[in-house]
Amino acid sequence: MSAPAGTVALDEATPSSTPGAVTGGSEPAQHGSKAHSDGGWSLIPVQTRSERFTSADPGAFAAVTGFEPAWKYSPVAKLRPLIDGELDGSAIEHTLEKSDEITVEWIGRADARVASAGLPEEKASANAWSSFDQALAITVSGEEAQSLTLARSMLGGAPRAAHTVITAAKHSSATITFLNTGSARLSENVEIVLEDGAQLTVVSIQQWADDAIHLASHFARIGRDARLKHIIVSLDGAIIRLNTSVHLDSEGGDVELYGAYFVSAAQHIEQQVFVDHVAANTKSRVTYKGALQGRDARSVWVGDVLIRQTAAGTDSYEQNRNLLLTEGARADSIPNLEIETGDIAGAGHASASGRFDDEQLFYLQARGISEQEARRLVVRGFLAEIVQKIGATELESRLAEAIEGALVHEGALK
Repeated sequence: MSAPAGTVALDEATPSSTPGAVTGGSEPAQHGSKAHSDGGWSLIPVQTRSERFTSADPGAFAAVTGFEPAWKYSPVAKLRPLIDGELDGSAIEHTLEKSDEITVEWIGRADARVASAGLPEEKASANAWSSFDQALAITVSGEEAQSLTLARSMLGGAPRAAHTVITAAKHSSATITFLNTGSARLSENVEIVLEDGAQLTVVSIQQWADDAIHLASHFARIGRDARLKHIIVSLDGAIIRLNTSVHLDSEGGDVELYGAYFVSAAQHIEQQVFVDHVAANTKSRVTYKGALQGRDARSVWVGDVLIRQTAAGTDSYEQNRNLLLTEGARADSIPNLEIETGDIAGAGHASASGRFDDEQLFYLQARGISEQEARRLVVRGFLAEIVQKIGATELESRLAEAIEGALVHEGALK
């Protein structure tokens, strides 16, 4: 459901059965059913999030038409070179700042760490997966808190692929930050594996150039009593589509997924989140917050939470909030919750999109603050809740400055 400026959106996703949607390729028949001679009208759509087809082979997926549930909110025509075009899979230049007990190395495709966290659910991810020459492996060890910042800049205008595997050893602790700037046409996969008792924070910051296009799929697998904090901050770039899939396979696993985004005119920022509660006594919290400003500013958030029959004692909650600053901005916000067992600690979801709170603005203006500055303060505070979850003072300060820069860019909030 689309939420134009000044409205509240709360909807459930429904699989597309649009005539003309292609469902061929090597994907198996769904629920044992096959299409008849009526052109595919009788095909039964995937009913459960966990039933989506997965493969690292792009040829196993049907051609992307834009009608598919995974693509119906995306500007497919602009993404076509990354979805099914040829990608440069050579190693991407980067700079590193890291602690001593974090190792970084290039590994081959046959390395056992590749595909340890998940597999692609859509063609663009599979195209990037099949295109990379070597994967960048980041391994965290030691119980003392470690940190690593991986900066990538000026990747150029040619379509490129990348693959990263992050492994947090047992009882290790670290913060891993991706800092993305400059021009790019990048499609990548990031695998995150937490062994038992590991504590890991992964932060991905998108401050790309205005013409950049970035597709990313993050896959995470959480060990026993391990905890992942995953934070996405997207501020700049023409199109950003960053989807996160987390599997809580072991008892006591805990995940916190946060996102903050500021969408300006003609910009598209999309996030599709999947939290899969497989084991008993697992916990998840999902909070994404965005502000949109300018004509044709577009955000998409789809949040899927699945609590399986084996996941007794699950405690889960997801929410998405959008602040529409001007006419012409649009936020699609779709939370989905599937529960296969009644033995849970709690589960819920929420979604809201709307304009400024007039009472907040009046309160600030009554104290001598101009309307423009009052609006800026409200947005800054709205997004600051997410930034403060990082727990690293220097990085939080950098992001606060970046958000402030986005708010004043090209007369924002005037």
